[in-house]
Amino acid sequence: GDHVIVINSKHIALLGREWQFRVYFHHTGYPKAFKHVGRNNGALWIPAWQLHDRDPTLVMWKACYNNMEGNLKRPKNMARLHIYPNEEVPEELLDNVTNQIPGVRPVPKSLDDYTAEEREQFPKMFDYKENFVVDHKGLDDQIDPKEAAALAKLLKTPV
Repeated sequence: GDHVIVINSKHIALLGREWQFRVYFHHTGYPKAFKHVGRNNGALWIPAWQLHDRDPTLVMWKACYNNMEGNLKRPKNMARLHIYPNEEVPEELLDNVTNQIPGVRPVPKSLDDYTAEEREQFPKMFDYKENFVVDHKGLDDQIDPKEAAALAKLLKTPV
């Protein structure tokens, strides 16, 4: 059979709050009563975001594993699946690549990928005031008392 190579698995996206709500089953191999081995033993349900933080390839691996039939072919088919978090793939695998399926859409750049000049040139939706309040501590020093009272009513804190 053919081998499948998946690259850039660290850039996978889940819809909405699915990072918090999608959970994956993991068993440590120890009974729950074996407290001397580790704090959390036995069956664990791990959210997708924690699994992705541990290893960016695991969410994709578990998605493929769970969508295959649970017969004797599954371990052999999973052995033919190669998942890499970046674009770095070993040469011996790349030598045998015969076809490539293009991505559905390009991976968007994160804020760290932009230079300082590009961030400055990006069109601004609105300009902040000089005394813009990020948190509500020290309101009296930064804005006039009427605005502070109105904001305190909203936040339900005394002025």
